Amino acid sequence: MTDFTTPDLYDYYGDQLQVASAGLLHFGKITKFYGQAVTIQCPHDNSLVGEIVRTNGEGKVLVVDASNSQHFAFLGDNLAQHAIENRWSGIVINGCVRDIEILEHMSLAVMARGNTPRKTKKQGLGDQVNAVSFLDITIHNGDWLYGDRNGLLISKDELSV
Repeated sequence: MTDFTTPDLYDYYGDQLQVASAGLLHFGKITKFYGQAVTIQCPHDNSLVGEIVRTNGEGKVLVVDASNSQHFAFLGDNLAQHAIENRWSGIVINGCVRDIEILEHMSLAVMARGNTPRKTKKQGLGDQVNAVSFLDITIHNGDWLYGDRNGLLISKDELSV
């Protein structure tokens, strides 16, 4: 199902969906994606992002709650390359990315709140969690995410159109 648009999905499914408030920007070459959420929290450290993108991500979207940190980038070109190699459908970050001039040419969907050149400190921090909340939504591990240039939708179940 790659011919969907989030407005069409919203028109059809309506209140069954959560809609992220404005604030996510696209940084990857791919701007339309969907998959099941893998939810993590990372306080000023992207060590766990690095671990997870090195695992099989087929059909999955990594959701990183970085507490909307504007101080550090939680994804750059190197980790994005691992995500591509391991077939992740996309990455959504409540925080920043870096290497944006490279990310925009990489075949990966990346949505984040902004960008900064500063990398995180590697302290081995971060946790896989059951749910994360930001932009007026709560994403549970296993929820389905649908993203495109119009925004981000969350569903408890896989959608069909």
